[in-house]
Amino acid sequence: MILAIRHLITGAMALLLAASSGALADEDPHAKHRAMMQQKTEATAEWADIDLRDRTLLNQDGDEVRFVSDVIGDNIVVMDFVYTTCTTICPVLSALFAQVQGKLGDQLGQDVIMVSMSVDPIRDTPQRLKAYSAKHHAAEGWVWLTGPKTTIEDVLTGVGAYTTNFEDHPSMVLVGDGKTGEWKRLFGFPSPDRIMQVVNELQDRRQAGG
Repeated sequence: MILAIRHLITGAMALLLAASSGALADEDPHAKHRAMMQQKTEATAEWADIDLRDRTLLNQDGDEVRFVSDVIGDNIVVMDFVYTTCTTICPVLSALFAQVQGKLGDQLGQDVIMVSMSVDPIRDTPQRLKAYSAKHHAAEGWVWLTGPKTTIEDVLTGVGAYTTNFEDHPSMVLVGDGKTGEWKRLFGFPSPDRIMQVVNELQDRRQAGG
């Protein structure tokens, strides 16, 4: 009888510990991002069918811009999705983009643009994006976008980057050609060289197509 009671107590304690561990995981808004970081591998690129929605957004200077007409245009585009209070994958992606910026050199703002879109538009005002972009030494040609929540969610849905909880957004980079409509999606943490490979591929395909 005493042994049976001890087993019951031990089982109950195990359940309580499991429950408390689960609760702690739920309280960590970056738990899924930390898991992504642990599984960090070189990203593979796959062709993506996306729907660019020409909605009015705000850039880091507070100017209204149309997502397709004013930002994407006929440019080769390198795009990621971040939020300024993220402490895990977003700083990594932004640091990678800073390196891509360096590799693009004079192409940035001429042949190629970079776009970082907030997935947390309620908190990520243009002013916050401006300050965040400065930390990564963003130059002209690297555009940061936010806007009304419903508008941002609509745009994110079109490009396959929307999640109901923005803190669960995947680590993802889109590289595309606004002129030809060809896009590639890279999940994970693509190296700057890998991103540049896709940029060069799209440029070559554009030239080959006349």
